[in-house]
Amino acid sequence: MTKHDDFLARAGRNGDVDADTGGDRDLADRAALRRVGSLSTQLTDITEVEYRELQLERVVLVGVWSTGTAQDAEASMTELARLAETAGSVVLEALSQRRRNPDAGTYIGSGKVKELAEVVQLTGADTVICDGELSPGQLRNLEEQLNVKVVDRTALILDIFAQHAKSKEGKAQVELAQLNYFLPRLRGWGVALSRQRGGRVASGAGIGSRGPGETKLEIDRRRIHRRIALLKSELSAMRQVRDTKRSQRRANAVPAVAIAGYTNAGKSSLLNSLTEAGVLVEDSLFATLDPTTRKTTTTDGRLYTLTDTVGFVRHLPHQLVESFRSTLEEIADADLVVHVIDGSDANPEDQVVAVREVLTEIDAAQVPEIMVVNKIDAADEITLGRLRHLMPHAVFVSARTGEGIAELRAVIAGALPDPAMRIEVLVPFKLGALVSRVHAEGTVLTEEHTAEGTLIQAKVYPALAGVLADYRVAATSA
Repeated sequence: MTKHDDFLARAGRNGDVDADTGGDRDLADRAALRRVGSLSTQLTDITEVEYRELQLERVVLVGVWSTGTAQDAEASMTELARLAETAGSVVLEALSQRRRNPDAGTYIGSGKVKELAEVVQLTGADTVICDGELSPGQLRNLEEQLNVKVVDRTALILDIFAQHAKSKEGKAQVELAQLNYFLPRLRGWGVALSRQRGGRVASGAGIGSRGPGETKLEIDRRRIHRRIALLKSELSAMRQVRDTKRSQRRANAVPAVAIAGYTNAGKSSLLNSLTEAGVLVEDSLFATLDPTTRKTTTTDGRLYTLTDTVGFVRHLPHQLVESFRSTLEEIADADLVVHVIDGSDANPEDQVVAVREVLTEIDAAQVPEIMVVNKIDAADEITLGRLRHLMPHAVFVSARTGEGIAELRAVIAGALPDPAMRIEVLVPFKLGALVSRVHAEGTVLTEEHTAEGTLIQAKVYPALAGVLADYRVAATSA
């Protein structure tokens, strides 16, 4: 049995033993709470749970096609449908409109709104999801004319993030993004928010209307501002902890590798294959949000870290990029980025463009990059042939079957910076602990026992080289 098979067995994926990794437990928890469309969508026992599915809303999708090809518009709507299903909805119908620019008042124009209203009434939908970010006015106008809830692509992605966030930092980042999104849109979420609590003479109400002179809307805004300030303070403290851990790795000269890519491209699966991390793996968009860092070594014994980061998507909400900036800095500060591409996707090139846009936004475009095409076991030969032509230096792997993983390890090892120094030292026999440290922290090239002590040629990091400076025979940079 290979090491990879042994890991799969211990993870409970080939039936030998029960699942025992954190990712398997998380996946089991999600499956236990998944709802079925034909059954009741309300939990009878209301309990605090780490993960909950949304009520199965019946939704109609609508998009505006203003740029790109018809194929691009279809791909965007297909992705919106997957996002809606990930959020716990049932997609009933999808409409798309060709316009030069979205309508300023209703996003799709008055004629299309009437057509959409008929579709909503015929299908019995209770929610309309728009493939774009709507202004507060567009949200209000659509809800008034359709008489159902209207959400946009940004709110949908934020909702998925709210469901999947697990760590304290992740939950705080998602809440901050949601508050920044909803703050300017309070006016569009119900007339109750504009009712006057008091004032000199509120709308001619006369006696009984005098009071603080403040609307409920203004009170909610002030509370949101206070909450935003508190969340920013908490995230700042968490960022200091993250920076401290990162600086410790830097001080120890441990190279950092960040795994980035489109959502559901197989980043977590790849991390499991390379390090046996046992993180959650699920065939859904944004299955994991919290970054996971694991230590591993190259074949020649060099230590480095691998970090699985949050997935990207077309038109990733700006609020999320800002809120998750401290997490995404793991990519900008990395020595190497492993850019994972879903080889089974119909348009993998579009995924590359979307990922690189976000990398540019977080100042990570200058980090050295290794292109990795994943899921080759599920991809067709025509797509793989096209990708091999477009990306001749990419590594083609399957995290599920293990194909190409050994080659990827070798490519990562060759691209990693090597800060080690080559030294030759003569260590007295009484300092055997120092020799053991060279074996543990460095790479011993030659070792010879002489009358004066142990003569060692090795590659070590600068900190250990300083300790060995008094016993040096010669030293050169590797």
